[in-house]
Amino acid sequence: MTEHLVIIGADAAGMSAASQARRRRGPEELRITAFERGSVTSYSACGIPYWVGGEVAEAAELIARTPEQHRARGIDLRLRTEVTALDPDGRRVRSRDLDTGAEQWTAYDHLVIATGAEPVRPALPGFDAPGVHTAHTLPDGQALLDTLGTLGTLGTLGTHDTLGTHDTLDGEPAERPRRAVVVGGGYIGIEMAEAMLRRGHRVTLVHRTPEPMPGLDPEMGALVRRGMAELGIEVIPGAEATEVLLGPDGRPRAVRSTAGEHPADLVVLGLGVRPRTALARAADLPLGVHGGLRTDERMRVLDGAGAPLPGLWAGGDCVEVRHLVSGRHQHVALGTHANKHGLVIGTNLGGGEAAFPGVVGTAITKICDLEIARTGLNEREATAAGLRWTATVVESTAQAGYYPGAAWMTVKLLAEQGSGRLLGLQIVGGAGAAKRIDIAAMALGSRLTVQELIFQDLAYAPPFSPVWDPVLVAARKAAARL
Repeated sequence: MTEHLVIIGADAAGMSAASQARRRRGPEELRITAFERGSVTSYSACGIPYWVGGEVAEAAELIARTPEQHRARGIDLRLRTEVTALDPDGRRVRSRDLDTGAEQWTAYDHLVIATGAEPVRPALPGFDAPGVHTAHTLPDGQALLDTLGTLGTLGTLGTHDTLGTHDTLDGEPAERPRRAVVVGGGYIGIEMAEAMLRRGHRVTLVHRTPEPMPGLDPEMGALVRRGMAELGIEVIPGAEATEVLLGPDGRPRAVRSTAGEHPADLVVLGLGVRPRTALARAADLPLGVHGGLRTDERMRVLDGAGAPLPGLWAGGDCVEVRHLVSGRHQHVALGTHANKHGLVIGTNLGGGEAAFPGVVGTAITKICDLEIARTGLNEREATAAGLRWTATVVESTAQAGYYPGAAWMTVKLLAEQGSGRLLGLQIVGGAGAAKRIDIAAMALGSRLTVQELIFQDLAYAPPFSPVWDPVLVAARKAAARL
């Protein structure tokens, strides 16, 4: 008997699940229908800032697999079709064609909820005006590029260019630099600040925390703030944006915050995302403290008692995941996790056995040449988890100190008092610094102590690292302190 798999959301988690299930089971065994309210599939939202900034030339380069490629594999993909209701008891979903308005119910044997996340856009005056943008989807990115094209810019800046130093650009007279205000100092805010720099804008970053990058401890965030200031970005810390002030044309002229008014020709919101779970909530499916669906390791949706619900699976940015260091559940919106969730779901639906164990909170970004990364717990998170910790900070270079162009880097390591277990690591530095975070991510997943970390056989050559890698130097100092 042919089973029917229905998927809501045709991006990373949903289509990874579809592809993996199809790889294991043919159309005669498993019919697959995927609903997608947009018009594109399987694309890299993480690449949008680099498309907007001009480093990626075309939106098509961000698309991993087109609708036609999915359909060629026997997946009934229905674009611009929004699922409007779930009926878990009846094992069916209601959908609406956004072009014709036609609605229908579709029965399923298995349902994958992969509805993703939605950007936070506060209900404040002016925040919904033209010229106030998010950067969550490809249409978002195109809308921002359209605004940039309307405003006109100085052109694309080089990595080391500083605004205000050019009389001409590419041989043409320079116009007055346009002004962009980015609201939010997390990953999206940092990346969009760089994109606006590259598009020739004067950039102001307004964020409510004392330092940008609130996932870092304050002294590491201060390094980010100083690096941004050196790039010409005006950083307004500890300020809450309260209104976008509009000009006679209905477009932004300034952002008002608790620290004053900040002139703006356009505004980019980088206030994070939240799970898109309105459908699940309306169907009375239990949600976690962060508003995401809870699943077991096989990615089956759980009921209020922690038992898997029949035929229901979920993955990607709409779920909460277990943090392997703190033991708590949290919402982590990353394409890496979403693709793994889809792999797990598709493997299990295809008759195999797979499990997603959890995360250690690894994340990485950059602004121009300044690299930023973290994994595990910061001080606030470790304290909230009831752990006793000690912190170690070391300054070093990413390459051998005598190697030409060796970049600086600062490493902060948290270890558990008593056991010496590694709890977290943060890195801020120049080129070649941040990807070292993977060393700590592997160590956290293996529950290594700092003493055990010291003797890991890391690669060494002067162009890549000092004899003692900075991560190992931090481990040595932590071990000595413990």
